[in-house]
Amino acid sequence: MPPKTALTPTATHPFTGRDLPWLLATQAHARADHPFLVWDPFDGAEARWTYGEFARDVARLAAGLVARGVAAGDRILIHLGNCPEFLIAYFACARVGAISVTTNTRSTVDELAYYAANANVTAAITQPQLLETVRAAAPALRWIACTATDLGAAPAAPPPIGVLGFADLFGDESSAPSRAAEPLAPNSVQYTSGTTSRPKGVVWTHANALWGARIGSELLHLRGSDVTLVYLPLYHTNAISYSTLSTLWSGGTIVLHPKFSASRFWDAIIRHGCTWFIGIPFSLLALVKQPKPGPHRVRFIGLGASDVSILREVWGLRSLGWFGMTETVTLTIMSEHGWPGREMAMGVPVPGYEIKVVRDDGTEVAFGESGHLKIRGIPGISLFLEYLGNQQATDACFDADGWFSTGDRVTPFADGQIRFDMRDKDMLRVGAENVAAAEIERVIFASGAVAEVAVVGAPDEMLEEVPVAYVIPLANTPDLADRLLARCRAELADFKIPRRIIVVADLPRVTLEKIDKKALRLRLREAR
Repeated sequence: MPPKTALTPTATHPFTGRDLPWLLATQAHARADHPFLVWDPFDGAEARWTYGEFARDVARLAAGLVARGVAAGDRILIHLGNCPEFLIAYFACARVGAISVTTNTRSTVDELAYYAANANVTAAITQPQLLETVRAAAPALRWIACTATDLGAAPAAPPPIGVLGFADLFGDESSAPSRAAEPLAPNSVQYTSGTTSRPKGVVWTHANALWGARIGSELLHLRGSDVTLVYLPLYHTNAISYSTLSTLWSGGTIVLHPKFSASRFWDAIIRHGCTWFIGIPFSLLALVKQPKPGPHRVRFIGLGASDVSILREVWGLRSLGWFGMTETVTLTIMSEHGWPGREMAMGVPVPGYEIKVVRDDGTEVAFGESGHLKIRGIPGISLFLEYLGNQQATDACFDADGWFSTGDRVTPFADGQIRFDMRDKDMLRVGAENVAAAEIERVIFASGAVAEVAVVGAPDEMLEEVPVAYVIPLANTPDLADRLLARCRAELADFKIPRRIIVVADLPRVTLEKIDKKALRLRLREAR
């Protein structure tokens, strides 16, 4: 159920009488011969689907799912990397009225077992490399279907007896189910990364999916001639909402890669005529080391920070800053096309959401002051519906006036721009002082000597915790830690200076290659 304190949608809203199958059917009718999906694997042959062809494959799979006993409301585990089968299964479940439960392919057996049990999934679709994890995590499923390849690569061995091939699920297109649209019915579940507790299942409705498609397309100024490169994982909001659903609403084309590859990136951009892509720090750091690309059609890069100078200098491209999360479905803060922004800011509030930034006591901050980001929208339309099976957690993240707490700290400015500062949990308590990890990270990163930096709190008997910095160097620099400490001493108050700077070759990662600070904190606790 939606949060008790939040707004509830009326019977008439932007998606009354519409659902995700409606969107695909509408585009398949209007743009039947226009390319929708280009599968560009690193192994195996390229494949293409027009809108009409993709809709027919979705209908065939929907018919086959019904023949296998899948009914509206059933939850189907989609444990797949990026591949056409992921998208066909996602839309086929929506056609049936079933709920896609999309999970991180890096999950352990224990993590996947939790997702499967929490969502009460009845069947699963996976790939050869992940099959044994799925079988071990969810042994009581009605059936498991496995793709013929691992994202284009031939599997090491054929699937064992009792496991269906993905192609075995297809049925007769003419028997595909047809249902009255239920825009507020659940469509999918994605699991948050989790910090101190088990991840929560974020439930999206069909209206949520349509909101993400429509708002994303409008904010990004996408057109039917646009070509979107998708390399981020489809089980994450960036790829499924910002990229895929937005492109579907615009009538454009998706070029799908199995994952990020710096060496293949610009070749694909040029060969397929891609016009935009989402950048993340991990991928951009790798790309700037590649040879400068030849002529291309890219108009902009979507990123968490706007007008990043190095991207203009290296590629002549503008980055559009933004902020969104699984719970907000799409972007809630974003730079404006064709209008000046503030370098490194996320942009301005997006129509359809209310934004406020508050102090610990709930009062609004002054311009230039950091505070807690709160967002208000309509659950089931512009905000997620609920946390699956966890009414207590759903209610806890909203206040009495329906404001959703993002868990992030940001700074608003008088020009309307908002800058991301840090996650709330990145605020360290050093004795009686509050210390922002981001402030220390900015000083270290500004040295120009590191590719990445992560500051976390290490346990301390006297001060509760003290800052420790992990850095990945740009080059083999002698005495790097000492040099960085000297810089910190010159620019930071004494209680903010890292007690140690640890030079490493790599850092632990979570979804979208973000640094796993939880793992770093655990590393420091275990080293005591």
